[in-house]
Amino acid sequence: MFSSKRSRVIAAGVAAVVVATVAACSSGRPAGGFGSGSGSNARSGPAAGGSVGTITGVSSSGFTLTTATGEKVTIKEASSTTYEKGTSAAASSAVTTGEPALVLGTTDNTTITAAQVIVQPPATSGSNPGGQVIGFSTGEKGSTEKVGTIPSDYTQGQGTLVSGTTADKAIEAALAAYPGGIIDRVVALGNGQYEVHCIGINWPHHIFVNQDFKVIGADD
Repeated sequence: MFSSKRSRVIAAGVAAVVVATVAACSSGRPAGGFGSGSGSNARSGPAAGGSVGTITGVSSSGFTLTTATGEKVTIKEASSTTYEKGTSAAASSAVTTGEPALVLGTTDNTTITAAQVIVQPPATSGSNPGGQVIGFSTGEKGSTEKVGTIPSDYTQGQGTLVSGTTADKAIEAALAAYPGGIIDRVVALGNGQYEVHCIGINWPHHIFVNQDFKVIGADD
């Protein structure tokens, strides 16, 4: 994964973020997913999520992260937030404008309360089953493309929300393969796989991760 505390996956997306900026969605508004079906654990509030991008503004309470597709993400820091720079522990002072960063925490729309901030996340390798991230554009429809393997028993709106280390691993895998959006929840599916839900972009909205935390498929 990006973090030195977990086994790593591709961080090629981080390089793309730096160039570009210095798990149905629209910008900042989840569409479909939980609440639209008969899910076993419908989403009704903030959940585990994250994003990757470039730090484009710093304040006393947090910072702004701009993704590869231009989405602005408000990052709130807390006394419990931990920091890394590369593979080493760091202080909050590591957060400076122009640096690439991966943020993991609790997502509420386009705001993430950070549990962990990784500045200059190390580049690693990982899987991408195909397709390119399509940034959000008002009035434009996203792609209906489906790539890789979509779990045969997957039904949008079903599953159980996941948090903690398991969610972090799935989020990192999804962001590494498809950087540009904001992850606002991770759902455990009945077959041991995960759906990672993404907002702030027009494609992909659902990214599928297997038990080994490798991305196996994505769709709208």
